[in-house]
Amino acid sequence: KFRIPTAENLVPIRLDIEIEGQRFKDAFTWNPSDPDSEVVVFAKRTVKDLKLPPAFITQIAQSIQTQLMEFRSHEGHEMHSGEKLVPIKLDLRVNRTVIRDQFLWDLNNFESDPEEFARTFCKDLEIGDPEVCPAIAIAIREQLYEMAIQNVASARETRIGKKGRRTAEFFSASKVGGTALDLLKLFGSKASVVRKRKEWDLYEPIVDILSAEEAEALDAREERNAR
Repeated sequence: KFRIPTAENLVPIRLDIEIEGQRFKDAFTWNPSDPDSEVVVFAKRTVKDLKLPPAFITQIAQSIQTQLMEFRSHEGHEMHSGEKLVPIKLDLRVNRTVIRDQFLWDLNNFESDPEEFARTFCKDLEIGDPEVCPAIAIAIREQLYEMAIQNVASARETRIGKKGRRTAEFFSASKVGGTALDLLKLFGSKASVVRKRKEWDLYEPIVDILSAEEAEALDAREERNAR
């Protein structure tokens, strides 16, 4: 049945709300089994802590509820199963830190832990900004969430194919990035991460630290693009 292939079945939530010239952006995970009343409590507390206009309460609560409803619409549906190593790509900027990396993730490992992987990643690469680790975990969870939704669609197409209409084609691990025998596992079973030997140099993690001026210029560009 549908669920995100991690130890904790958490929903990645992303907010980007602008009211009266003030913009609020955030990303975090939410436990879908928590009562819906917690959404409004969270929205009120966030607005109070950040001293945002009261109008943000409704918008934050509605955005979270909409994303939770989307997640719950897939619950109970069957997922396509089988050997499944999928590529995860990191390309994000957090404050002045730029992260780029690529690796394979085992969708069949339901004990994997994106947060633990992110903590190990930041420790090994000596990343000091405390906001980077959660951003990496969220980026991984968002990609795994999309893949879980695709697996629901694949399972549906398989059932249709068995009825004689059409059969879906599934990509095996060899098509995605090589068999497990070609891969070196890193960070332990909870991370569920693998890298191909021949791609160590090509896809090694890249961490850049921007100057204050470069970060301000990027912020200004992103602000213009958003508008």
